[in-house]
Amino acid sequence: MPANLTPQYSAAEEAYKKAKTSEEKLACLKTMFQLLPKHKHSEKMQADLKTKMSKMRDEIEKKKATPVKSNTIAMIPKQGAGQVVILGAPNVGKSSIISKVTKAQSAVAPYPFTTREPFPGMMETDEVRIQLIDLPPITKDHLESWQANMIRNADAALLVIDLGDDDGLTATQELLDRLLEAKIKLSFDEDADANPEYDWTRCLVVGNKIDMPDADFRQELYADQVGSKTVWSRLSCTTGIGLEEFKTDVFKLLSLIRIYSKQQGKPLVKKDPFTVPDGSTVIDLAETIHQDLAKTFKHARIWGTGVIDGQTVSRDHELHDLDVVEIHA
Repeated sequence: MPANLTPQYSAAEEAYKKAKTSEEKLACLKTMFQLLPKHKHSEKMQADLKTKMSKMRDEIEKKKATPVKSNTIAMIPKQGAGQVVILGAPNVGKSSIISKVTKAQSAVAPYPFTTREPFPGMMETDEVRIQLIDLPPITKDHLESWQANMIRNADAALLVIDLGDDDGLTATQELLDRLLEAKIKLSFDEDADANPEYDWTRCLVVGNKIDMPDADFRQELYADQVGSKTVWSRLSCTTGIGLEEFKTDVFKLLSLIRIYSKQQGKPLVKKDPFTVPDGSTVIDLAETIHQDLAKTFKHARIWGTGVIDGQTVSRDHELHDLDVVEIHA
């Protein structure tokens, strides 16, 4: 045994012992091999790790070739203004992010596959609540069918990238390739090629660990993967830099507007706005509040953008963020 094994290697080895699936074990073995000091005294350990990785790959291929019935994790019901899934390779900081911006406390540890099941949390920002779901890491060898279904079903996704990791580029490409195999593409901008062959999910790129040396340089290397004009949300869970801006970025990703509802004859109380897609009309808001209200709709009064305060408008009037609407039925 070499005497200079690092604490990171020991953590990865402990994760390997706790791993339950072949995919998780293979990811841990890869991490152990990367962290193992390469010198003459570690040659036997290197050979042992290579043998174990080869066996794990054989098990995974055998499993793929033999269809088996498995229990599918149930979809998590959507709550709040929108459901956003958090994607990433192992150890990019997904669990740290959800622990920082919600009251949910996901398991956080410096080894792969700490997150084994979908982990939800509610984030409050800009007067709305958004549901974030931390998914298990996606690798070349690991993407469960239920994960793919949750990505398709979500309103949007966050792709978290570790800007402190020199190997992040390869890990991210493996994630994107694995999603392509499942016919899923992440849309990083409005001009994305909406090829109907794929299921498209709008996505925000999140650069974590911006406090690390050379983080800006590493970000530039991702231009070919996510587009050179893509706007990133940048943060550091360690220092807290960028966390508030991150919340606003996620809200913008959902393309929602906030509308306050005013009761007739009562003073306005700006609290708990309704959220509707950008471009919605007054009748869309009425349907969001209650279907019967839309059926009996007569007209509405509005305070906000492009109108005189209290102006009467029709059902087709387009709403703007933070408008106040008094519906008459």
